[in-house]
Amino acid sequence: MSRFRERRNFREPPSGGDRRLKLIRVIIFLFAGVIAFRLFSLQVLSNDFYSALAAGQHDIYKEIFPERGRILMQESGGSESSNEKLYPLATNQSLYLIYVDPRKIKNADELAEKLVDILYMREVKEDEGLTAEEIEAIEKSEKEKLKEEFLAKLKKENDPYEPLRHGVTEASLAKIKELGAEGIGYIEEEARYYPENNLGSHFLGFVGTKDNKKVGQYGLEGYFEKELGGVQGFLASEKDVGGRWIPVSGREWQKAEDGADIVITIDRNIEYFACGKLKEAVERNDADGGTVIVMDPKTGAIIAMCSYPDFNPNEYAKVEDINIYNNPAVFSQYEPGSIFKAITMAAALDVGKITPTTTYVDEGEIKVDDRTIKNSDLQAYGTQTMTQVLEMSLNTGAVFAVAQIGPDIFKKYVEDFGFGTETGIELDFENSGSISSLDKKGKIWSATASFGQGISVTPIQVVTAFSAIANGGKLVKPYIVDRIIKSDGEVIKTEPKVVRQAISGRTSALLGGMLVSVIENGHGKRAGVPGYYVAGKTGTAQVAKKDGSGYEKDVTIGSFIGFAPVEDPRFVMLTKIDHPRSTIWAEATAAPLFGEIAKFMLNYLKVPPSR
Repeated sequence: MSRFRERRNFREPPSGGDRRLKLIRVIIFLFAGVIAFRLFSLQVLSNDFYSALAAGQHDIYKEIFPERGRILMQESGGSESSNEKLYPLATNQSLYLIYVDPRKIKNADELAEKLVDILYMREVKEDEGLTAEEIEAIEKSEKEKLKEEFLAKLKKENDPYEPLRHGVTEASLAKIKELGAEGIGYIEEEARYYPENNLGSHFLGFVGTKDNKKVGQYGLEGYFEKELGGVQGFLASEKDVGGRWIPVSGREWQKAEDGADIVITIDRNIEYFACGKLKEAVERNDADGGTVIVMDPKTGAIIAMCSYPDFNPNEYAKVEDINIYNNPAVFSQYEPGSIFKAITMAAALDVGKITPTTTYVDEGEIKVDDRTIKNSDLQAYGTQTMTQVLEMSLNTGAVFAVAQIGPDIFKKYVEDFGFGTETGIELDFENSGSISSLDKKGKIWSATASFGQGISVTPIQVVTAFSAIANGGKLVKPYIVDRIIKSDGEVIKTEPKVVRQAISGRTSALLGGMLVSVIENGHGKRAGVPGYYVAGKTGTAQVAKKDGSGYEKDVTIGSFIGFAPVEDPRFVMLTKIDHPRSTIWAEATAAPLFGEIAKFMLNYLKVPPSR
């Protein structure tokens, strides 16, 4: 029995056949493992690569386009809490390209008729002064042209592909599908979309086509093209002689990196109100245009910015004059007129050559070098203080003040306030203005510049300079981007920047009081807000002739620049009306516009009355 058990527990050496069987099993196991790993690689590790191929992208090199980042504006509700709401000013939507394979079209005439009914978009507007019969006739003619265009493509023999219409909505696509027509196809396209239409168009810009590529142009879209556009991906591989992809060949794959979102400093409610009131003021005064900029003087953040007339970036190609794309707030240069008297007073106060109560005798005119400078109203007012010079906007008083400090010191202060150089705001095509006349010999150049003639500035420079008067003398850099949010979640926050100390805190306080007196007792009464101390200055600037020297007769630019409340300014605002025909004076055009917007803002920002 024990020997029997020993025989059963004894194992003989494996035969050659058994070894071969085990080897085959090992090979099968390894082969199965390779297949499993390959499937894992295909389905998981290279999923994006093969998904792209499966989507019909069979070219040897195919760019993979990223999603463009959005531009978002804020709505604080007048609160400084964290309850921030964001609204898209620029985003993306899916539209479709409709194409046909003419070889498969059976009844081109019938199909063209149906497609016209679906895809025709009315061009003529009912408010263009046309009768119903005239509008109907225009529509009939436009539809006939569109049908001819479609027929020309539908009847192309031996043509496998003809694009019919870009930018087709999902609703229209659904109607085309319902036709059940053979030979019609579609491709989804990403299109830039501006939900608020004209609002903010000048600082937004638009996405257009350049060198057969969609790129941002003008405004934020142009300035931040790299950040918004993202990084294109690609896949590349080899093909055989028959044009088929070779799976085992080398390949490159890089996934696209979506563009970053940009959150701007614009407050939605203030922007809506300010832009609406600007349009009303331009139309009320029969003016050529206008601009409003609102800035936080403590940080440099732009709260509102708009100009009129504007444009709809969804339909940017329909504008009659492409110059409308330029943002007047940063691009337009003009002689500032009497608002510049505040800069002159700031310089003279800061070096201690005058005080608010310093007097001079106004004789209505003053001679500088070989020229005579007169007050704008051609009147003489006798003994006047520097505060009264601002109240009555006396040219002779500004010339007196600049004479106390001399041309060189005056030029230094003008430069310290940021004039003659770009502010660096993150918008395309900013101009620097020009103060080159201050480099010329003779006192006449500083004399005329003291009341805003012979130099040119931009609206953004004026707002930035007066922010220094409002905030204790610090020149801050203006900015319109609050933060950039990258596709990987990284947030790049804009930090406020002080460029330099333009004037002392004492000078800032003294001049603020003098500018309050302009609202209380001078030409700026209509810019005031009951219950608040508002500081500001009017400016009626002449417009230089395009051909020859001198100025256009009765053509002016009215400006008002101010801040409130003076004891703790929450905003600095410039209102500017270009070439009004109702009156030439800023106190009747730009000043009332300032007052309307300022009243809204003080209420919206929940600033309690101080008087």
